[in-house]
Amino acid sequence: MEITGIELIRAAALLGAGVSMGFGAIGPGIGEGFAAGKACEAIGRNPDQAGLLTRTMLVGQAVAESTGIYALVIALLLIFVVKG
Repeated sequence: MEITGIELIRAAALLGAGVSMGFGAIGPGIGEGFAAGKACEAIGRNPDQAGLLTRTMLVGQAVAESTGIYALVIALLLIFVVKG
């Protein structure tokens, strides 16, 4: 069995898609979990500001999630655009 250049390129694109999603999901996951934990601590110290803290936390998590979405877009491009 011989591997051609086109098959090697396709394999590298699929491997790159997996790596992109792997690293692209780790960062937002850690960041969002950290933000939620700190928001819970802040709400525990100051329950009167729970609405403001929750809203601010959700906006921050949405911004952090955007990197995961960018990684998904790159992975989809590598899967469907790079033809082997």
